Amino acid sequence: MLIDTHCHLDFPEFAGDLLGVRERAHAAGVERMITISTRIKKYDVYRGIAEAADNVWFSVGTHPHQAHEEPDFTAADIAALASHPRCVAIGEAGLDYHYDKSPRDMAAKVFRTHIEAARRTGLPLVIHARDADADVAAILRDEMGKGAFKALLHCFTASRELAETGIELGLYVSFSGVLTFKNSQDLRDIARDLPLDRLLVETDAPFLAPTPHRGKSNQPAYVAETAKVLADLKGVSADEIAAKTTANALRLFDKMPGSLA
Repeated sequence: MLIDTHCHLDFPEFAGDLLGVRERAHAAGVERMITISTRIKKYDVYRGIAEAADNVWFSVGTHPHQAHEEPDFTAADIAALASHPRCVAIGEAGLDYHYDKSPRDMAAKVFRTHIEAARRTGLPLVIHARDADADVAAILRDEMGKGAFKALLHCFTASRELAETGIELGLYVSFSGVLTFKNSQDLRDIARDLPLDRLLVETDAPFLAPTPHRGKSNQPAYVAETAKVLADLKGVSADEIAAKTTANALRLFDKMPGSLA
């Protein structure tokens, strides 16, 4: 069994086809998926998607692109929403200096609020980090000093230094279809060297479809292609990488039951 730990099933690419998405995922051995929040104000949408399927869970949080739209939600607000039985994570939240869609100081404030929500709830924080390695690492170190929290660096494409900082702080690292791209050898080297018991796989669907599906809209079924590449890097079978990444996901997202509801 594989788990797509990060997809966006609310996006228009999936409109009217969620049953098909789930059926194709099942056929590829992907039995569970977590649909990830980008706006707290869309909470009811994420909740509805998860409530309608026994193999979909959801998160609550504000993407750094939208931090300027939702600066006033408190950690208590987020924690209250996260009490829903199918909400298994906080986020995604973090810093994105590539697009800089939100003022950096505001994005940092919202990021820290989400860390506090993760600390309060015990749920893992899904971290978005793009072209902001030093500031993400500094915030993580500072906040971990205030009290432990669970987290993962999602769709990892950053530096070896940030990956190693995350591992040092007890975080997990999740790889997407970018791992399969021809020009991603440096990323594959990082994945090869990180401890297997901290690694997850994801699609970030509908974005970043892996080889051989590049150019198409991504979907949870395609996480199997990323898992195959990760298996090759680790020198293990596809079945073993599925078992290991699934065990890691269930350990991190421990509000998710051990068997399908």
